[in-house]
Amino acid sequence: MNSLGINKPKNETKVVVAMSGGVDSSVVAALMKQEGFDVTGITLKLYDDTKQSKEGRQCCAGQDILDAKRVSENININHKILFYQKKFKTEVIDSFIDSYAAGETPIPCVQCNQTVKFRDLFKYAKELKADALVTGHYVSRIKVNSHANMYRAKDQNRDQSYFLFSTTQEQLDYLRFPLGEIDKSETRLIAEKLKLNVATKPDSQDICFVPNGDYASVIKKFRPESFKSGKILDINGREIGDHEGIINYTIGQRKGIKIASNNPLYVVNIDADKNTIIVGNKECLEVKQIRLRDLNILGSKKEFNETINIKVRSTGRLLKAKIKFLDNSADVEILDKETGISPGQACVFYSKDDLGDKLLGGGWIHKTYNKNLSTKLTSEINAR
Repeated sequence: MNSLGINKPKNETKVVVAMSGGVDSSVVAALMKQEGFDVTGITLKLYDDTKQSKEGRQCCAGQDILDAKRVSENININHKILFYQKKFKTEVIDSFIDSYAAGETPIPCVQCNQTVKFRDLFKYAKELKADALVTGHYVSRIKVNSHANMYRAKDQNRDQSYFLFSTTQEQLDYLRFPLGEIDKSETRLIAEKLKLNVATKPDSQDICFVPNGDYASVIKKFRPESFKSGKILDINGREIGDHEGIINYTIGQRKGIKIASNNPLYVVNIDADKNTIIVGNKECLEVKQIRLRDLNILGSKKEFNETINIKVRSTGRLLKAKIKFLDNSADVEILDKETGISPGQACVFYSKDDLGDKLLGGGWIHKTYNKNLSTKLTSEINAR
């Protein structure tokens, strides 16, 4: 059994490495080559980068493809570029725009992993007869009794398990994550030691197809009607102001409301059907229950009999919660105090054991239940 857990000599083990052009995936490719595996690097061109970020801190286009190609040449591995712009536009960009236009706060990185990266790249790696698909994600894959599980990374500041909640068991059996047990600083040191041209390259920060974090410009290009002006309501349904398009607001937002008040006002709900923004004080952001859709469950539902941990945003803390399963949906009772939860985000499940925080899957947040809104508004919003 080799270091990837595959019962073959390393030189007979074919691996595909997903190479974004960044330091993490480049180090993974170099380590696989150094260990003696038969390595092919694959880079996906996902969008046309006529408007690159000023800092160049994105992925999967332009300079990043050139960087991945150069790394591949330097470490002497085969390198292929797959042109997935049409798939990416249909399944990620369009979905992102639809979600924002519906008053949600989407996470395109999860949808990208769920579709073009893990589904389509997974299929392509299989067609190449590769024994494993290897990525530079910071998560740990640990086998227990021949069953592959995903855990939060050792470097929890870099942990990316939240973005991988939709990984299926079949995909997890095939995937490998060599960086799960090391810190990001170690990755940089390895890149420097191996003299990789991306050793000091900044990490990608923005959503790749959103130049300089300007979401509005992308949505305006494809969906200009989303900027239709409308009314701002207080939590009792009274009109107290006007907005210039729901696309400019997200749940929990304070800046940009432009309404004088004795106490700070926050966006507590967005009614896309009526093109209205609902604002209230900070207490109105507290959510105790959420409804999830499109679940992905790893492992057994027996693990949900007790209280588990959840995350409702990528940078958020672990929260105690209880899960009640419905038909391909679930109700989540949040036992800790949490504010500003938005539809369109993910709720990711974890259980704690001796090996760490194990990923149990998750789902997309479809509705939030807020007892602080007026009865009328709550019933109208939750009915949808």
